[in-house]
Amino acid sequence: MRVAVIGTGYVGLVSGACFSEFGVDVICVDKDEAKINQLKSGIMPIYEPGLEDLVLKNVDAGRLSFTTDLNAAVPGADAVFIAVGTPSRRGDGHADLSYVYAAAEEIAAAMNGYTVVVTKSTVPVGTGREVEEIIARVRPDADCDVVSNPEFLREGAALEDFLRPDRVVIGTKSERARDVMSELYRPLFLIETPILFTSRQTSEMIKYAANTFLATKITFINEIADLCEVLDADVQDVAKGIGLDGRIGNKFLHAGPGYGGSCFPKDTLALVRTAEQSGSPLRIVETVVDINTLRKRKMADKVIAACGGSVDGKTVAVLGLTFKPNTDDMRDSPSLDIVAGLQQSGATIRAFDPIGMTEAKTMMTDVNWCDGAYETMEDADVLVIITEWNEFRSLDFVRVKSLMKAPVLVDLRNIYNPDDMAAIGFDYSCIGRTAASAE
Repeated sequence: MRVAVIGTGYVGLVSGACFSEFGVDVICVDKDEAKINQLKSGIMPIYEPGLEDLVLKNVDAGRLSFTTDLNAAVPGADAVFIAVGTPSRRGDGHADLSYVYAAAEEIAAAMNGYTVVVTKSTVPVGTGREVEEIIARVRPDADCDVVSNPEFLREGAALEDFLRPDRVVIGTKSERARDVMSELYRPLFLIETPILFTSRQTSEMIKYAANTFLATKITFINEIADLCEVLDADVQDVAKGIGLDGRIGNKFLHAGPGYGGSCFPKDTLALVRTAEQSGSPLRIVETVVDINTLRKRKMADKVIAACGGSVDGKTVAVLGLTFKPNTDDMRDSPSLDIVAGLQQSGATIRAFDPIGMTEAKTMMTDVNWCDGAYETMEDADVLVIITEWNEFRSLDFVRVKSLMKAPVLVDLRNIYNPDDMAAIGFDYSCIGRTAASAE
């Protein structure tokens, strides 16, 4: 089979590389000539564990290539995947589909013979129909089917999620398109991966409903954590206790500073706007969006409280800037609001992230960038852990105390145990836990 993938961002590059690992001939297309030249040179535009090796392996095998020429990539392809960005539209929060529509027009003009056009980008319900209408307008003679095939990739574990997924969702009522998609995903059929064939609208809705549910679960445990702090309970034990219930499950029950990244913030907001426009508002999701926005800002107040009510003139050491470990993605990361809030309150920021500092430097100003975790702590009044990178999980606290002005630690990911930190002599603050909790 031959596949073209339009867009070499996170979804497009991972999908293209993984399809080529299935033995499919894949050509990835992007208008960004610099990015394509980088990829041709073996330089990845994003950080994802294992991705570089997978790309290089399949390029060497002749199954994966990169180009800026969509008109050369699309003709002869059995399937063309649209994997371009759908950011929040400035001003109203709806998904910006301009890149999707532009890709559809170009694909329509270039394709020859029967082609399955697949929306891999996260798009609102009804977008598949609009893509179909665009193609029909540009090419009334087009022989194609438009299919929805949403991605469910976790940043930091994307290869595993694609190659051994929980499920694959394919939205089409065309038997012809179903046959093409079945053949494309044949390696997953062989390992008995659940494949759900449904309508395009339902497929598009599944993606938004999944992300929104997970965002709601995160927000729920964050609010429970706040209540635990007031009532002297332990949110981690609460999460374990409810997570053992098979109806609830233990994933996404980790209290923290709020969700971020490329998906949850924009997808929850887009679904809220779609629901409003459809006359069927989602009150729970509206609340989730509002709570998460406020939570990230409140985390700066938590740091300020740990410093006795003021950080004016104080130095704050920050460990971790990306929205989660094992990615360089800074989009909607809690660190953006936390650092900005501390700076507005007069703090000087020293920061380190193992992977994300290059991207962070484009989004933050007036930060003293450090080369390692311990360098950030030199003469700091407080240490703040925002992202739970593994290398922050076993800090040498004798050394930490020797470097800092005062042993104050705000752990926004609950990496450490409150009783252990109190025994070491740290003034320790975390999320939803207290030292020596009451019986």
